[in-house]
Amino acid sequence: MPVRLRKFLSYYRPYRRLLVADIICAMIVSAVALILPLCARHITQHVLSGDLPNAPGQIMLMGGIMVALLLVQVACNTFVDYQGHMMGTLIESDIRTELFDHYQKLSFRFYDEHRTGQLMSRLTNDLFAISELAHHGPEESLIACLKFVGSFIILASINLSLTLVLFLFLPLMAAYALIFNRRMNAVLWQSQERMSDVNARVEDTLAGIRVVKSFTNEGIERAKFTAENRRFVESRRDGYRNEGWFYSGMMVFTQALHIVVIILGSFAILNASLSAADMVTYLLFIAILIDPIQKFTNLARLLQEGVTGFNRFMEVIAIAPDIQDVPGAVELGRIQGSVDFLNVTFRYSQTRDEVLKNVSLSIRAGESVALVGMSGVGKTTLCSLIPRFYEVSQGSILVDAQDIRQVTLRSLRKNIGVVQQDVYLFAGTVLENIRYGRTDATLDEVIAAARQANAHDFIMALPDGYDAEIGQRGVRLSGGQRQRLSIARVFLKDPPILIFDEATSALDNESERAVQESMARLMQNRTTLVIAHRLSTVRSAQRILVLTNEGIAEQGTHDELLALDGTYAALYTAHLEL
Repeated sequence: MPVRLRKFLSYYRPYRRLLVADIICAMIVSAVALILPLCARHITQHVLSGDLPNAPGQIMLMGGIMVALLLVQVACNTFVDYQGHMMGTLIESDIRTELFDHYQKLSFRFYDEHRTGQLMSRLTNDLFAISELAHHGPEESLIACLKFVGSFIILASINLSLTLVLFLFLPLMAAYALIFNRRMNAVLWQSQERMSDVNARVEDTLAGIRVVKSFTNEGIERAKFTAENRRFVESRRDGYRNEGWFYSGMMVFTQALHIVVIILGSFAILNASLSAADMVTYLLFIAILIDPIQKFTNLARLLQEGVTGFNRFMEVIAIAPDIQDVPGAVELGRIQGSVDFLNVTFRYSQTRDEVLKNVSLSIRAGESVALVGMSGVGKTTLCSLIPRFYEVSQGSILVDAQDIRQVTLRSLRKNIGVVQQDVYLFAGTVLENIRYGRTDATLDEVIAAARQANAHDFIMALPDGYDAEIGQRGVRLSGGQRQRLSIARVFLKDPPILIFDEATSALDNESERAVQESMARLMQNRTTLVIAHRLSTVRSAQRILVLTNEGIAEQGTHDELLALDGTYAALYTAHLEL
């Protein structure tokens, strides 16, 4: 069995009882559909041509049986429709959860190369197509097969020669369906890719809507969106063109079956090889025979959409996280906080230049170290390697003398707190965002962390205090307020290693002072790495590292580096002149 098919079937395992019940009900629906025309045949062929005085009673009896069968069919069909859809939805939910979990395991490198809108499309549109296939696939294929085989047997028992003539159409129908299914599959894949591009464009525009409006570039964004939307429409046009030819052709075949039965059946009645009652029954069963053909046609569409969606899902699942725990990785308890870089080299991909090359560096536990240098020399990259947001290309990094690749990611990152320039706050309340630092923290602990971060006063000034909604990405707060909430979050986490990545570069002077005060408190007795363009913010660091494209060019205190009159002195002089 192919790997992907086995993977798809595995999602039925938790719902196998529901699947069995669904299949049993589908079999009953098919059986009733075959029995009802036979009941009509019994009336026309035996009751009406037999003992006519007793016919009314027999007709009523047969009518009662048919009504009872109909009620059973309705009950089973309702179960199939409701519970079958629920089974598909539950499977879709399981697949979505697996994909979401996989997304969270992938490193920053993956997200550097993929757009959020495209990833969202795989999480929504593609999985809905899988849900439809998971639900309709088993039951409708079973119903179609049972009706098809049952109809063939019954029609053959009525008139074998006429039935064989009808089935000469089937190879032509199968070949026609196969040709257009292949075309639709190719077009459908392209269409889903185009829909992903549309989602990515919308996500990009809406995320930056404030920039769009501030530059009055709504027209430009609309033009970009229109271009992506037009590409999507064209892909749909090709799909619907092929779909139109497909369904039209299948309709011609099915109507041709009716015409052939009427003409050949009429000749058979004239030749006395077919009775009028059998002709009526035959026409009723032709309708039943056409139904599975239509179901197979619909299944072909669902199969194309579902398989395409599942293949796109498997494409992502097949991407192994490039950063994960090694076998036997040990749990890292609370550390002292020393950090050592041993001949570390890093590049973002094999096709790109090295960002860091043979960097060696030792940071003592509790030491505050500032990283300065021109943009692009690797300051943020160096800090991102410590929590293993990226993996070193060569060399190793030690925390408390332990190689960070030999400890679990979770335990490593629990010991590291990161405060970034681009603060990300989640839609929700102030309390929820601070508590993100430690989800089991009490309200008193949250308030204590907020006080430490100089955030308590402005929080209490909000309409609902700690229960105030802050909006998507904290848009209802100022930049300084958002930054202080992010620092409160780290206070609550209480990590022994801190990384401040341009934490105050986007703030006004008043907000910067408030943030720097909270940073100073947070840095006490912790190993701290501070990245800053504003050199005034790093003067108090115990050691300053000056990074250039060649690596660490200088290191020392502020006064020592000024005395060297080198790169740092030039940067500092340029800063004072601004």
